[in-house]
Amino acid sequence: MSDAFDARHLWHPYTNVTHPGPTHKVTSASGVRLTLDDGTEMIDAMSSWWSTIHGYCQPNITKAIKDQAGKMGHVMFGGLTHDTAIELAKKLLAVTPPDLQRIFYCDSGSVSVEVALKMAVQYQHAAGRPGKTGFATVRSGYHGDTWKAMSVCDPVTGMHYLFSKALSAQHFAPKPPIRLGEVWNPDPAENSVGALRKLLAENHEEIAAFIIEPLVQGAGGMYFYHPQYLNELRALCDEFNILLIFDEIATGFGRTGMMFATEFTDITPDILCMGKALTGGTLSFAATMATDHVAEVIGNGSPGLFMHGPTFMGNPLACAAACASLDLLADGAWQANVARIEDALKSHLTPLRDLPGVADVRVLGAIGVVEMDHNVSADQAHPICKDLGVWLRPFGRHIYCMPPFVTSDEDLAQICAAMGHLAEVL
Repeated sequence: MSDAFDARHLWHPYTNVTHPGPTHKVTSASGVRLTLDDGTEMIDAMSSWWSTIHGYCQPNITKAIKDQAGKMGHVMFGGLTHDTAIELAKKLLAVTPPDLQRIFYCDSGSVSVEVALKMAVQYQHAAGRPGKTGFATVRSGYHGDTWKAMSVCDPVTGMHYLFSKALSAQHFAPKPPIRLGEVWNPDPAENSVGALRKLLAENHEEIAAFIIEPLVQGAGGMYFYHPQYLNELRALCDEFNILLIFDEIATGFGRTGMMFATEFTDITPDILCMGKALTGGTLSFAATMATDHVAEVIGNGSPGLFMHGPTFMGNPLACAAACASLDLLADGAWQANVARIEDALKSHLTPLRDLPGVADVRVLGAIGVVEMDHNVSADQAHPICKDLGVWLRPFGRHIYCMPPFVTSDEDLAQICAAMGHLAEVL
C-alpha cells in the first residue's frame, strides 16, 4: 500500500501528483529480492532500471564503499585527483575499445550524453567547422531526460513530444529496419542506409555528431537491430566529418552478452557513453569516453578547455563501487550467467507468442521482451506484480525484464510466468 506522506510530498518519475499511482515501500534488498514493509518479497526482474547486475548488497561492492567512506567520501576533481579514480580508469580501459583513451567522469547516464554532445560541438568548432552544431540520430531512440538529450530522443513516439517546440530541432533517420538475427540485405533502399546517406549528404554541414544506441533501442521500444547498420553508419560519418557517439548506458557491462554492444560491430565510435550498471547499481555514476583525436582537437582549439565540470565528478565512493563491480565482471562468470539467462528467457517466453494480444517476443542476453499490440498500464501491473512476487514495470506496449546476472533458473521461470500472466490480463 502506498505511503500517505510519500504520496503527498514525493514526486516519483513519470507520475501525476494529483493522481499518484501505487508504490511499494521497500525496506531492504538482498540478492535479487526486494522486501516490502509488510514482509512481502519480490524478485526484482528490472535490476532497478537495468543497473543492479550483481544483485543487491553484493558483499564486495558494499565493502568497497564502506572502506572508501572511511578514507574520503568526496573531493573535488578540479585540480585534484585520487587513486580510486585512477584505478577505475585503468579498469575501464581494459574492457573498452582500445581507441577510446580519454575518460570523463560524470553524474548519470543523461549527463554522460550531455557531455558527449558538448564534446562533439567543441570538437567541430576546434576543427574549423563552427557551423556543425546539430545532431542526427534514428527514430525510436532514447538518450535521457535532460535538455539536450531530450532533443535526440524520438520527437513523435518518444516521451518528450510535449517539449518538441522548445528543443533544438535535430535530424532523424528511419529506424534500422533489419532486425538482429535476420539476414542483412545489402540493398540501400531496403536496409535504410540509402535514406541515412541522403540525410547526411543533405545536412552534414550542420551535423556535429550522430548518436545511437548500438544494437538495442531501450526505452524507445526495446528493439534489437542488425549490427551491420552500425558498420555502414561509421563509414558515412567518416565521409561527412561527423562524429559517431554510441550510447551504451543500457547495453554496457554485459547486458547483451558482450561487455559492450560495440563488440557486435567491426568499428569503434569516437565517443562512448556509459552509466547505469557502472557501479553495479549502487551509486549514480557515469562516464563518457573519447578517442585521443577528439580530445586533442578540442584541446588545441579555442578556448582550449573542455567546458564541463560536475561538482561530484570522479566521486571516490562511486569510483570505489565501480572498481568492485568491474572486478566482479573480470572473472568472466557473468558471461556464462548471461548465456544461461538468455536460454531460459527464450525457453519460457517464446511460447507467449501464441497468446492473444502478443505482437512479438524477443530475447537478447539478459533482456526479455513481450511486445503487446496495445499499451499496457504500469499502474495496473504494480499490485499484480506484488501478488506474483515479481517486480516488473511495463511501459508502452512492452512487458519486459532485465534481471540481475545472478538470477537463478527457478527465479527466471517465475519471472517469465509473471510476464505471461501480465500479457494475459493487461
